[in-house]
Amino acid sequence: MSKAPLGKLERIPLRKAWAHEAGEFTPWLAQADNLTLLAETLGLDELELVGTEHPVGDFKVDILCSDNGGKVIIENQLEKTNHTHLGQILTYAAGVGARKVIWLAESFRTEHVAALEFLNQHTTDELDFFAVEIELWRIGDSPMAPSFNVVVKPNDWAKTGQQNAKAAATMTPTKQRQLAFWTGWQAWLQAKGSTLRTQKPLPQHWTNLALGRAGVHLAATVNSREKRVGMEVYIDHDNSKAMFKQLEEQKAAIQAELNATLDWLELPDGHACRIIQYRPDSPLEDEAQWPAYFAWLEAAALGMSAAFRPRIKTLG
Repeated sequence: MSKAPLGKLERIPLRKAWAHEAGEFTPWLAQADNLTLLAETLGLDELELVGTEHPVGDFKVDILCSDNGGKVIIENQLEKTNHTHLGQILTYAAGVGARKVIWLAESFRTEHVAALEFLNQHTTDELDFFAVEIELWRIGDSPMAPSFNVVVKPNDWAKTGQQNAKAAATMTPTKQRQLAFWTGWQAWLQAKGSTLRTQKPLPQHWTNLALGRAGVHLAATVNSREKRVGMEVYIDHDNSKAMFKQLEEQKAAIQAELNATLDWLELPDGHACRIIQYRPDSPLEDEAQWPAYFAWLEAAALGMSAAFRPRIKTLG
């Protein structure tokens, strides 16, 4: 009985596919399918492209993305890592207020791996560093296939635990309750097998969810003073006001789809705009009702995502 022939897996030098980092590799990585592959490798919700060669003072970051409303910088290096790029990622992170930093390279020096691990251990829960090696492989004459290998990623459990312990000693009771509420909602969604993925729980009155376009996201909110929870579309785009007006023209159709009345807040004195649905009579202090709040927030998020996501993608 003859055996099926086996091909030989061959690793290809990166420069054979991308001769120029800025001119070829960055545009390739910025394509939606490739950013999705990178996001899946890192366990992120989604990486929404904001721009390439994005200016940061006198410098330019290779790729700027958004993940659940937070800014993500991606710095590329088609060679072994060096100190210059380590300095660049720190400069860019500070310049744009990044929540996540992704450094892609052909290979990482042990010193740079140690530096990123140190940063993950000693920065706040709002800033994460990733090191990713990219490889190219081929079998025979097949097309070259990229592979992302994660070298460094944040230890969410340890980092969050340290942050929560530190925060618990200094937070007000309201902030402690907010953190407990978002932690509980995240656990409730995971136990239910929900398709929703929230950002890391933080002691604040909101938590963000992606909506498929940079500068626009969903935000779940709790208001202790007004005793209500809410779900809103938060528009913080360069073209916020025009986008809001385009959506407002569809107000009747959107509210009919949701079977709900929304608050349409253009906020003329500010840059951002908000479109909000509320659940009244929802005091955060009544922890016995939290499962009901969790269920309402999930339903509101799914409904508003279905109504707004396709419309937002067509906005000018």
